[in-house]
Amino acid sequence: VQLQASGGGLVQAGGSLKLSCKASGSIFRIAALGWYRQAPGKYRELVAKITHDDRTDYADSVEGRFTISRDDTKNTVYLQMRNLKPEDTDVYYCNAGVYSRAFSPMREYWGQGTLVTVSS
Repeated sequence: VQLQASGGGLVQAGGSLKLSCKASGSIFRIAALGWYRQAPGKYRELVAKITHDDRTDYADSVEGRFTISRDDTKNTVYLQMRNLKPEDTDVYYCNAGVYSRAFSPMREYWGQGTLVTVSS
């Protein structure tokens, strides 16, 4: 299973970006999906996650500004980011819990990261 993230870039403070992450490969079902971010020398932190039944959870710092969604027909998770702030600058990673077959255990996969830079 591979996760391909895209959509990062440079944006001014107050602007918007939408990240996408598409899963491909041997996929029977995708459980939870999430977006994390990590700055150099810091731990990777959860930004947002969405369960198989569309329950969502957000970091306090992005609540009300970011929206996570999923399209299971495309095996894709999105992160709509609005009112971006310089402190949102980070490398963003997508994460997926995947069942490759009907009775296989769930395995966790990570995308390659996409850089978001917010200028003040």
